[in-house]
Amino acid sequence: MNQYKYLFLDRDGVINEERPDDYVKDISEFVFIERSLIAIAELARKFDHIFVITNQRGVGRGIMSAGSLQEVHDYMSGEIEKAGGKISNIYICTDTDSFSINRKPNIGMAFQAQRDFPDVNVRQSVMVGNSKSDMEFGNKLGMYTVLVGNKYPKEDKIYKQVDAYYENLYKFAEYLSRTNFLENDNKK
Repeated sequence: MNQYKYLFLDRDGVINEERPDDYVKDISEFVFIERSLIAIAELARKFDHIFVITNQRGVGRGIMSAGSLQEVHDYMSGEIEKAGGKISNIYICTDTDSFSINRKPNIGMAFQAQRDFPDVNVRQSVMVGNSKSDMEFGNKLGMYTVLVGNKYPKEDKIYKQVDAYYENLYKFAEYLSRTNFLENDNKK
């Protein structure tokens, strides 16, 4: 039995290029991070479910519509499937209130995944994200936390609060393809 069966991915900065101080408002602004499609295809062979969980405050602020966000996610999912990957579901929080149960670092989106997929056990899950709120989300639930990207300087304390760091999602997937990580309990 695999120790880790479920993968939770943040979207911006993990799957697609983050737009600093802006939102991905339509398909033309959605740019996959190099090799993220390859990574998700590889990860889909290793995990029972992959979920995308993403804060999308731009909808709540009226900067973009729920319809345009759905178009972006349909495009993203289609491209992932064409590359051989699979996303079990996408969970979004459009709330503007930081105290919303569904807004990361709060854990409501994990509850939504468990409601929709009753087999999901958060302690058998990996959270991959590029922000402190992603890592806090994973830590609150006892997930294995993986930080990706270069958002924080190397001396930031975030690196001591995560289980692993990789340059990007592809590097994490590449590591998994070379190890038996999923079969062992590597939690700190």
